[in-house]
Amino acid sequence: MKDKADYARTRIARGRPVAATTYDGGVLLAAENPSTNLFKISEIYDRIAFAGVGRYNEFDQLRIAGVQHADSKGYQYSRDDVDARTLANLYAQSLGLTFTHEMKPLEVEILVAEVGSEPEHDQLFHVLYDGMVTSYTRFAVLGGESETLAEALKAAFVEGWDLQTALKALVKLLAGADREIPVEDLEVAILDRAAPRRAFRHLPDPEVSSLLA
Repeated sequence: MKDKADYARTRIARGRPVAATTYDGGVLLAAENPSTNLFKISEIYDRIAFAGVGRYNEFDQLRIAGVQHADSKGYQYSRDDVDARTLANLYAQSLGLTFTHEMKPLEVEILVAEVGSEPEHDQLFHVLYDGMVTSYTRFAVLGGESETLAEALKAAFVEGWDLQTALKALVKLLAGADREIPVEDLEVAILDRAAPRRAFRHLPDPEVSSLLA
């Protein structure tokens, strides 16, 4: 088990981290991602987002499974019955079973985020490669050096900050002290609390540039 955990952590740490935080209008997610075709941050359902780090094909399979589960449950019962907590628990079961019973663990960490009707109802669930789930209400960081980055984000976090301030803080966190990330290498998305139903939206480069100006 220790060998599998060390293997997964080492492989995941090679990738670039993803950071997420709540802000006055919803939930913000940001990552350094030079690819224009492969997304680390995606929509799962009306007010739920998914983010992954590590091996792309593995976390994208998890994303697809989450979308299929959410669509099926929303169709059979009610759209309001689809929630981030249930999805995070399902991901935890899947990752935990693979970690326990397979020779090679999945080389992924994922985040399931949900925006609520009120700020206190926002939810962030961080699921590790071994199925362990951690719930956050304000911010989360996954990937390499996540503990160090989480401490830095904790120091910078301001309750109820606006989108511009929050984005600048996340980009500074992802870049570190000695470099800047070009706007075209940033992947930024929000869950907009004011959206009537589908809250997820990727921010285009011009909008990100304007917010960072």
